[in-house]
Amino acid sequence: MKTNMKISVGKLTLLLLAFFTITTAVAQEPIWDANKIILVKKELSPGVFGVFPQESFEAPAEAPKPTSGGFIVGKKGVLVIESFLNADLAGQLIALIRQETDLPIKYLVNTSYHGDHSYGNYVFPSSTTVIQHQGTADYIANYFEKDKEWMMGSFGKGRGIEKVIAREADVLIQNEDIMKINLGGKTVEIHTFGFGQTSGDLFIWEPESKVLWTGNVWVSGKPGLPWLLDGKHMEVKTTMEKIKNFIPEDAIIVPGHHTAMKKSDLNFAINYLDELDKQVSKAVKKGWSLEKTVEKVTMDDYKGYPIFGWVHSQINVPNTYKELSGKKE
Repeated sequence: MKTNMKISVGKLTLLLLAFFTITTAVAQEPIWDANKIILVKKELSPGVFGVFPQESFEAPAEAPKPTSGGFIVGKKGVLVIESFLNADLAGQLIALIRQETDLPIKYLVNTSYHGDHSYGNYVFPSSTTVIQHQGTADYIANYFEKDKEWMMGSFGKGRGIEKVIAREADVLIQNEDIMKINLGGKTVEIHTFGFGQTSGDLFIWEPESKVLWTGNVWVSGKPGLPWLLDGKHMEVKTTMEKIKNFIPEDAIIVPGHHTAMKKSDLNFAINYLDELDKQVSKAVKKGWSLEKTVEKVTMDDYKGYPIFGWVHSQINVPNTYKELSGKKE
């Protein structure tokens, strides 16, 4: 499944620029400190584990949480979801796996290129097969060092990011692919579903346990918001609805930065995008400027996220306005 196909460098550049526009205020004080994170595992079903920072269970529900991941143990080996931000966290993850099994870590899946989901790849054994979306691999190939610079500015130096080494993926998944992996007694499915937040979103589904990992397409449940770093709000909504329709009512969802959720927890982000589209569309029809639209489209019913002012007002509303109005500035 590995190919030499490259996605649009122009689109990657736009995404990189959007990702680099996070305000200085956010970058000066990391939302969470990677040096203080203690990872813990929670068995969601026999052989199926979510991996969460301990503080995710201790901090207020609305507070931004560090990265979540997980692993699935079959009779033949282990599949891991996410490798976290640095070698220490990747090492903690491997130690949690070794508490459960000595079977080989056969597969490692990154849900996106984001460093807190993929920087730990280089710590895993060389025998581990790394799986990524084509878009994730292309982004890393083109922008890895610049991405590290941004991550150090955002999460602080001295958090192990300086030592991170890019590791090339062994298997690349293309849009609309579904990859099935037999771990022995457990079959894991890796889906694409569509554009969710980046050019390379992957979703991991274990049908027997009904557990789904979404990466940052759902950062969390209420009051967490989608991060429309590359715009495309209606594409994101379509992907979210497709995922919601795919999973059963009793599914367990592991989001990108929170503890496990229920299917009903997915609605908040979908409803937010629907309302965002309605309000910004109305603003465009009235001929409002971008500045007036940002001022007026406050969407108070969706407040509560500590970084609402940045995500909603500085990212989501401007990108949605530009998309609906056709204005680049």
